Amino acid sequence: MKPFVLLATRAEDLPADEEYRLFLRFTGLQERDLHRIRLEAGPMPELDLDELSGIFVGGGPFNASDPADAKSAVQRRVEAEMHTLLDQVVARDFPFLGACYGIGTLGTHQGATIDRTYSEPISVTRVELTDAGAADPLFAHMPRGFAAFVGHKEAAHALPPHAVRLASSEACPVQAFRVGRNVYATQFHPELDVEGITTRIRAYAGFGYFAADELDLTLAAVRAEPVVHPGRLLATFAARYAR
Repeated sequence: MKPFVLLATRAEDLPADEEYRLFLRFTGLQERDLHRIRLEAGPMPELDLDELSGIFVGGGPFNASDPADAKSAVQRRVEAEMHTLLDQVVARDFPFLGACYGIGTLGTHQGATIDRTYSEPISVTRVELTDAGAADPLFAHMPRGFAAFVGHKEAAHALPPHAVRLASSEACPVQAFRVGRNVYATQFHPELDVEGITTRIRAYAGFGYFAADELDLTLAAVRAEPVVHPGRLLATFAARYAR
């Protein structure tokens, strides 16, 4: 089988390594079949799409809507590399699934409005599929409504006409969208379980996702409702596109 690639941007080893383990777990792939590239650690190597089954993008601390003068050199490099890669991905309609950070990268590339209007605190939210989402093969094994982990400073405010909105929540109108037939992004995190999001809450406690005195409240919020369905997206994606 040709491998999948996970493009990661987390500089902190503990959440970065756990993210990789969770992608392995929910996709059902072995390490030999899911190659991780840590973009924060160095330039993206040249990716030959003919030799890959698909691409995953994990979440991370970068925000596309950050002011240009506030972006680090690493963030600017990663954004430029992702833009170049997405030129190929979209042109070829190559299998791609970006989680959380994927909304910012794919959305910006495709001309979506990405801003802070529909940010969501770290929590469990109710996601509802649109009619298009319910008919989409990637969501075929998902219920029409399901609980999912979220936590983001930015989101898609408006999608371009050619993008298909697949899911929404009460606080965030775009929880998932598709470009072409095979290029996807989700705002919610399909790769997380409660242990994984707990690790991230502790690792990013000083990153502005919640106030300094809200750690315990945030930890409680992600235990408010069981999250059992989103991981199916990763398994479906891997099974659908493995070649």
